[in-house]
Amino acid sequence: MLPLVYTFIFIFLLSTVKASSAWSTTPYSPAAVPLVVRSPYLSAWLPQGGGTALNGGWPNFWNGDILGWAGFVNVDGTSYNFLGVPAVADTSFGKSTQQSLIMTATKSEFVMTAGAVDLTITFLTPIEPGDIVNMSLPFAYMAMSVTPTDNNNHSVQVYTDISAEWLSGNDSMIVNWTTTVDSMIIHQSQLENQTLFADVADRIQQGSSYFAALNTSGTTYQTGRDIDVRAQFINHSVLANTLDTNFRGISDDWPVFALAHDFGSISSPSDTFVVAIGHARDPAVQYITANGDMQDRSSLFWSQYSTAADAISTFLQDYPNAVARAAAFDSKVLADASNNAFPPNYAPIVELSIRQAFGGVEYTISKDSSGAYNTSDVTAFVKEISSSEHISTVDVIMPMWPTLLYTNSTIGKMLLLPLLEYQASGQYPSQFACHDLGAAYPKATGWPTGGDVEMPIEETGNMLIMTLSYTQSTKDTSLVTTYYKLLQQWASYLKDNTLTPANQNSTDNFAGPLANQTNLAIKGIIALKAMAEMAAVVGDSTTSSSYNSTVTSYLQQWQELATAPASQHLVLNYGDPSSWGLTYNMYADKLLNTNIIPSSVYEMRKETSWYSSILNGSAWGVPLDTRHNYVLTGWEMWTAAFMTDSAVKDSFINFVHLYASNLLNSEPFGDWYDTVDGDTESGFKARPVVGAHLALLALPSTTSSSSTTTTATSTSSTSTSSSTSSKSSSATTSAALPTHVLVLTLAVAVLLGVFVPC
Repeated sequence: MLPLVYTFIFIFLLSTVKASSAWSTTPYSPAAVPLVVRSPYLSAWLPQGGGTALNGGWPNFWNGDILGWAGFVNVDGTSYNFLGVPAVADTSFGKSTQQSLIMTATKSEFVMTAGAVDLTITFLTPIEPGDIVNMSLPFAYMAMSVTPTDNNNHSVQVYTDISAEWLSGNDSMIVNWTTTVDSMIIHQSQLENQTLFADVADRIQQGSSYFAALNTSGTTYQTGRDIDVRAQFINHSVLANTLDTNFRGISDDWPVFALAHDFGSISSPSDTFVVAIGHARDPAVQYITANGDMQDRSSLFWSQYSTAADAISTFLQDYPNAVARAAAFDSKVLADASNNAFPPNYAPIVELSIRQAFGGVEYTISKDSSGAYNTSDVTAFVKEISSSEHISTVDVIMPMWPTLLYTNSTIGKMLLLPLLEYQASGQYPSQFACHDLGAAYPKATGWPTGGDVEMPIEETGNMLIMTLSYTQSTKDTSLVTTYYKLLQQWASYLKDNTLTPANQNSTDNFAGPLANQTNLAIKGIIALKAMAEMAAVVGDSTTSSSYNSTVTSYLQQWQELATAPASQHLVLNYGDPSSWGLTYNMYADKLLNTNIIPSSVYEMRKETSWYSSILNGSAWGVPLDTRHNYVLTGWEMWTAAFMTDSAVKDSFINFVHLYASNLLNSEPFGDWYDTVDGDTESGFKARPVVGAHLALLALPSTTSSSSTTTTATSTSSTSTSSSTSSKSSSATTSAALPTHVLVLTLAVAVLLGVFVPC
């Protein structure tokens, strides 16, 4: 094998080659740029694989559905397109030129040159884990401002619209809409025929889309056929303040909902025109209660606002403060992830993971018998996204757990509560923990006769580990004391089954079931240690001592069963010395600070030993195990977090960055990829599991957010298309990697011997 340094040379070559595209991208060019990533149903991305500019393609929903979203800027009477790729008959307009793209944990900001001005377009999705009410607001910002580049006066107007494609992926669906004009201009649109809790092809069949701005001087509006409304602005630099009342199908003359703003004649930076975009519904989630009744749960923000208009008004007026809070959050994330203990490529991965992680979560509240909101009953639910439609999948919450710990552990509690309450009620028939709360988000209706995707040791271990982790993080013992009997039931199952696991699935169920999995067994053993700790929390010293003894015995036996001859490495499954796999579940031992795994086991993964030899033969990363060539980025990060050698740790992180920035596809970040060709595996994209990338930040020795004690119901910190279709870090990298450069770089890597077979 060639030295590990050659792998780093390959990574360096591939990640620093400059492309021919004109704009710069910070921190790197992802497969898809997050524009609005607020919830499972408010998720807009710019496909970026080919180096696409903001005006080089239509924004997409996370599943690839086109979202009609167009933008124009008029400068001294000349129109330039800056968003989407609309074709508008009988008009003349140019294309603005993208100069830069900067992404942080909360925003994506483009600078486009149009004539003699630079237009800045900021897409801000506030991430405020310390204020759950604000986190529950299903809105995001689009902000536009202009700066002349020649110090001369220029007359400048901006325009943006959305189509009814934001409501459904089925373009034949009939929609209707209203526009309210007072202190605000609010375009509201919805499906004419709605079905509660119906998620069809990943799009919710209820609720309304909103597109709104403050009704300031120079702001105009219009609804109508896409080419008519866009032509009005292109030709006249202003909208007509008229409304189309001919409700129709999404693709029937493509109705759009438009806003425009006149900055006037300016020679210096303009003011900022802010638009709110959102999708809200009520109720949001159906949940099976402890007595078996179906409960309609509302989005938390409804408890603070009587109407959507009230919420939008506060949201728009809060923009300057939201920007300041976002900047503070972004700065903290960047500073923490730029710790000297981490390689430079770590911070960019963290920054582009946070919006995606929270983009799968919704925060809910129940009502009492009088119809009043029950502020003591606030829970959260997560959609698995792309790999299935399941709601509150335990092995989705577990990988994203590091992000919850880093930002606000209370959100973790909110996600665990529905799972704990449901299973404590006795409605789930198995002795082990369930996989999820239902097959079809947003219906958390449980599994009264079983039938969920069984991962007995996996999910049972996850629940025990996360419950202790939350308790350690917050010193709140309520989960342990309230659900102690259920936790004991789960621990009893693990005691009987975890040392030599039966032929069952782990979270990596796409790899198929396997008996005697080393990685699965150690998860269960760590979970038993968690049970011992939780028993001590409630003063049950007898149970605590018993489980501690079990852990000691099991761990010794596990080492003997799981270690290959000559103690070179851990095997994938007992009895197969030629097998190996990423034993990423050892991360939980570090996360809980239980330290039950001897240092000798971790040392088997030093640079001079096992993983070093595997890394030397890797092109895009270390495979998950010997059965396949693929790997998941979250498990690479979990493994990196407990590496005792910094070079090996850094290589895991650098491989994730290399894959994330390779531009071989154009979908929202996919966490499952092939380590031979660097391509994304199908069906895994936009998933909240990328919260696993914060694994290193969540460890007890690293800096974490101080927002964990904020109450769930706190209020805001302020007063609180074509003519036929709308289808219609510290490092700065190039916007795209041309194919010929990629091929050349890979060829160099081959010559260096990077692609030595494992």
